[in-house]
Amino acid sequence: MPRAKRGFKRRRRHNKVLKRAEGFVLGRKNKFKRTAEAVDRAFVYAYRDRRAKKRDFRQLWIARLSAAANDNNMSYSRLIGALKKAQVNLDRKVLADIAIVDPRAFSAMVDQVRSLAPAQ
Repeated sequence: MPRAKRGFKRRRRHNKVLKRAEGFVLGRKNKFKRTAEAVDRAFVYAYRDRRAKKRDFRQLWIARLSAAANDNNMSYSRLIGALKKAQVNLDRKVLADIAIVDPRAFSAMVDQVRSLAPAQ
C-alpha cells in the first residue's frame, strides 16, 4: 500500500494557519509549528481582550465623569445618585461624551439635579 503524506490537505490546512499569521515577525510567520502556536495564543488574547475592552472603556468614562463632576463642585458618586433620583436614563458613555463635547450643558444638568444629591 502506498504511503500517504496528506499532500494537498496538509498544504491547505497549513496555508489557512499561515494566512492568519500575516504581520507576525521572524519564524512566527513562516514556520508552521511556531505559527500555529502563535495564532492559537493570538486567539486567546483576542477573546480575553474583547471582554477587557468593555471594562477599560467603562473605567475611562467614570474617570471623565468624575473630573467633570469635580469641576462642578460635586463628587462622582453624588452625581450618579442624583441622576438616578432624577430618573435621568443616560449611561456613563453618553454622560462622559456630553461632559467633553458640551461642558456647559453638562454643568446645567449638574445644577438641575444638585438638589437631589445625597447629603455629604
